[in-house]
Amino acid sequence: MNPYKSNLLNSITLIILGLWSSSSFLFSCGVEGSMTSTIPLIFGIVLLILGRGIKAENKAIAHIAVLLTILIFLSLFMPLKGALERGDNVAMVRLVVMLLTSTAALYSFIKSFINARKQKS
Repeated sequence: MNPYKSNLLNSITLIILGLWSSSSFLFSCGVEGSMTSTIPLIFGIVLLILGRGIKAENKAIAHIAVLLTILIFLSLFMPLKGALERGDNVAMVRLVVMLLTSTAALYSFIKSFINARKQKS
C-alpha cells in the first residue's frame, strides 16, 4: 500500500472512530464526555487535508504527516490503558483499530522513505 492510500485509510478511520468516541462530548455541547476524545478526530481531519500533498509526493508534507501519525499513535496508548482498566471492550476495539491503521500508515511512510533514499543513491 502506498503512503497516500495508507494515510487516507488512517485518516478516515481516525475521523469515523473519533466521531464515534467523542459523540457524547460533541452532541452535548461539551457538557458530557471529555474534550480529549476529539483528538483522533482532529488528527484525522488534518491528515486528510495533508493527503493531497502526500499524493503529489511533497516531502515536507509527508514528513509532517509522519510526525502527526507518530503523535497520534503514541497518544492512543493512554486511552487504551484506561479502556483495559475499565473493561470497556468497545473502546478497546476502537483504539486497537486506530492503532493498527496508524501502524500501517507509519510502515508505508517509512518504506517509502527508504525506497526514495535507495533510488537517490
